Amino acid sequence: MKELTNINFRRYKWRLPALIALLVIVVAGSFWLNTAPFRSGFEITDELGGNIFPSSILSVATTDAQVIVPADSLYVGNSKSCISIRIRSGKAYSRVRIEVAETPFFSRSVSEFVLAKPRTEYTIYPDIIWNYEALKNNNQAEPVSVAIKAEMNDKDLGQRVRTFSVRSINECLLGYVTNGTKFHDTGIFFAAYVNEENPMIDKLLREALNTRIVNRFLGYQGGNAEGVDKQVYALWNILQKRNFRYSSVSNTSLSSNVVFSQRVRTFDDALESSQINCVDGSVLFASLLRAINIEPILVRTPGHMFVGYYTDSGRKSMNFLETTMIGDVDLDDFFPDEKLDSTMVGKSQNQMSRLTFDKSKQYANNKYEQNKEGIHSGKLNYMFLEISKDVRRKIQPIGK
Repeated sequence: MKELTNINFRRYKWRLPALIALLVIVVAGSFWLNTAPFRSGFEITDELGGNIFPSSILSVATTDAQVIVPADSLYVGNSKSCISIRIRSGKAYSRVRIEVAETPFFSRSVSEFVLAKPRTEYTIYPDIIWNYEALKNNNQAEPVSVAIKAEMNDKDLGQRVRTFSVRSINECLLGYVTNGTKFHDTGIFFAAYVNEENPMIDKLLREALNTRIVNRFLGYQGGNAEGVDKQVYALWNILQKRNFRYSSVSNTSLSSNVVFSQRVRTFDDALESSQINCVDGSVLFASLLRAINIEPILVRTPGHMFVGYYTDSGRKSMNFLETTMIGDVDLDDFFPDEKLDSTMVGKSQNQMSRLTFDKSKQYANNKYEQNKEGIHSGKLNYMFLEISKDVRRKIQPIGK
């Protein structure tokens, strides 16, 4: 037994010095990690390929929504700005000071952060004091140089400059790609262009009431789907009387494999030009529906969008409209209703308007049934977006 013990001791005694050496290395490394001087630089980064979308900034400015998700899970600051720096911390609890220079789109700002982990790469989102009026009035893409200075533990890390493209207010961010392959759908930003608070809506509703199609707008208080449909038709009728025409303009100047966008006219732009494409018409009509307390739905299929609405407060039944058909008929070619008498032959303006309204419903309802599975699948290029109170808590309408 004694001989066996001696053999085991000779076999394993070499491990003791190795364990002691390993322990010394760990202790020394830990000490060096937290106390040794550390040289660090930084770079300006973002999730959207160097693009800034005013519509996405304005629509979440007063909400807690996090639609654009940081690519790096280890971040500090308010990531809604999308402008960030990537930096490696020095010792534990490193103090970082970031100064962002003024541009036409935001004021100068200074932010300070504490990075708890040593020798770790962080993404930091500094405070951006946006000029919301400048963002709102940006009608075409503009380059802007973003200059950022950084300090870590009172050591100057210098300045970096990167040129961003501030997109037009009319560009809606559809989605973006991270890590080269992962697509993030941001179609909820279409809700920003549904603007039930636009001052012009009261004028439109007054015009609609003057047609005497309905005496007042009650939303769902009328109690039946027929009453809801009649109110919706009154809105359709007044847009036709304003001679809206279909315009297929929808492309943007953006060329990128990182971000994807869609051109959308704001409520004011659509009214001023009397032109709409499928997206413009859908968000315009959805704005009017929300204004009379009827809950709208934006439905997207590959290459197309149409609008829907619930016909009851319990949201058990829906109808859909193809808004591009608003411009299919020129009502000036038909008799004004108030001038008709029993001797006149032909259809009245309201009769033709109602005919196109019914055809629009039929077409859009068929389109919905044909694409129903895809619309509710969450697949790319499909969307079923209810402009509900819940969505409004995340995305606010943008004005202009």
